[in-house]
Amino acid sequence: MVLSILDIVIILVIVGVSIALGLIASRTAGKNSSEFFLSGRNMPWWLLATSMVATTFSTDTPNLVTNIVRQNGVSGNWEWWALLLTGMLTAFVYAKLWRRSGLSTDISFYELRYSGKPATFLRIFRASYMVLVFGVLAQASITLAAIKIAGIMLGIQTPWLVVVIGGGLTAFYSMCGGLKGVIWADFFQFGVALFGAFAAAWVALGHPAVGGLDGLLSHDRVIEKISLIPDFSNLDLALSVFVLPLTVFWWSMWYGGAEPGGAAYVVQRILSAKNEQHAMKATLFFQFFHYALRPWPWILVALASLVVFPDLDSLAQAFPGVPVGDDLGYPAMLTFLPAGLLGLVVASLAAAYMSTISTQLNLMSSYVVNDLYTRFFREEASEKERVLAGRVATITIVCLSGFVALQLEDALQVFRLLLQIGAGTGLVYLLRWFWWRVNPFSEIAAMAMALSAAIYFNFVHHNLGFEPLARWQVLLATIFLTTTCWLLVTLVTPPSRSETLCHFYRKVLPGGPGWTRIRQEAEARGGPLPESSDGWDVPLGLLCAALGAVTIYALLFATGNWLYGRLVPATILTVLALAAGGWLAMLWSRLKFKEDSGHGSEEPSDG
Repeated sequence: MVLSILDIVIILVIVGVSIALGLIASRTAGKNSSEFFLSGRNMPWWLLATSMVATTFSTDTPNLVTNIVRQNGVSGNWEWWALLLTGMLTAFVYAKLWRRSGLSTDISFYELRYSGKPATFLRIFRASYMVLVFGVLAQASITLAAIKIAGIMLGIQTPWLVVVIGGGLTAFYSMCGGLKGVIWADFFQFGVALFGAFAAAWVALGHPAVGGLDGLLSHDRVIEKISLIPDFSNLDLALSVFVLPLTVFWWSMWYGGAEPGGAAYVVQRILSAKNEQHAMKATLFFQFFHYALRPWPWILVALASLVVFPDLDSLAQAFPGVPVGDDLGYPAMLTFLPAGLLGLVVASLAAAYMSTISTQLNLMSSYVVNDLYTRFFREEASEKERVLAGRVATITIVCLSGFVALQLEDALQVFRLLLQIGAGTGLVYLLRWFWWRVNPFSEIAAMAMALSAAIYFNFVHHNLGFEPLARWQVLLATIFLTTTCWLLVTLVTPPSRSETLCHFYRKVLPGGPGWTRIRQEAEARGGPLPESSDGWDVPLGLLCAALGAVTIYALLFATGNWLYGRLVPATILTVLALAAGGWLAMLWSRLKFKEDSGHGSEEPSDG
């Protein structure tokens, strides 16, 4: 493709603004590590919500959705739509607990909640895993998508050049502006990326072979793909993408951005919020943007790609020299954009890439500095030294992820691998807040068993002569083994020290029957623990989470039915969304917040 002068100017302006925001934020970001990694804990909910959603709107996300739609139809997206359920739990139950903790990272939780050397080991191991496995793989997947898009839309057939330019520019403004620069840039980049996604859908529908929305939905290759619920005659597919995600996977599986109980960049934003109410609002509106607002432009482009490029051979013939997979369908459709709009969409994809990579880099460097370097090597490090260490970590991580990106072929591979590694670990992350008996050995056992099962099913099972299992069978077996393992380990290993548990309880105030024994012991020692600040409101939070899920699912499928021209179900779902959303708004005033939370020390309570 040939970019016009107008296209080039648009791209340079949008990329330039992103870098300028990082430079502007650098005036305060370098003052101390709290500013660099948590933007001073004073960010409003609307900035945090757009930052979260901009992070999930990366170059690989529309490619991933296109891959799913081309292979399994629109209903295949239930594989990630089901994760809304854990997102709502995070919003209404866990967000204010995280904000109340006053931590610097989600991984520093381990030495607040648990005691002794096992807690220390867990903190070291988890920080190392998040940086070297999850962080590098996630960033490599995003970079792979950028390589494919650059190969198709810009004709860049040298992958390492994309890695150097894209990673270098993003690392530069991440190092300058810290989290504040990332969040400011995210707000700008999300608007650009969202507009680009809608523009891409508009042009895809206008392609002569597609013939508009009516032509698309009546095309033979598309009709069989548009159902919102999978065909149960294909039981393996229905179980894999619909039944099990909605009943088991959402609470039992860990995946970045949709972790049960919250973690990673979601918690980083929560910890940087002004207060608990801003933390909850940010997480709630993130779910709305992520599930209700964005999917349909990507889905329409994916469906249109089935008309223009019906199979992998047609993609290979059109784009020789580019790694071919169904995820190539999305950037392939962008080649039909006219001058001006082409530059805007390319810039929107660049903005999506930069927003996600910058978040990942800042988060991973915060783990390196807060959970490894200053915790175990240089506790006496000055604030300037901590910021410098974060910037060095940023450069190192972007180099590692760029190298791994050059070895990958398919973003869906990484998505499914990370899901499998986290299979069965989700429940421990939910219960550790509300059951005193969960201990560091619980989490160590969960991670070890999940990883062992992933290695076995991927590399050993078939070599022993056993029949290959369907992917859903592998995940279900891993979840059963992992959950059983960590529960047994929990019951046969000692709990954390009472002093640690009481300190955690007083700081976070989780409440509930799972802490009854600790409250009784504290009362017997003459230091009673409160039930919570204003009564245990988790049941109300669960009701709000359910109403929020109904509201967003109804909006998501109402939109689909309006597009499909199915007026009756579209109207019913719209009314349902308004009713559930209205009820949720009425309940909001009953939620209790501790406004002065989140500024205490995160030092281990038992030394």
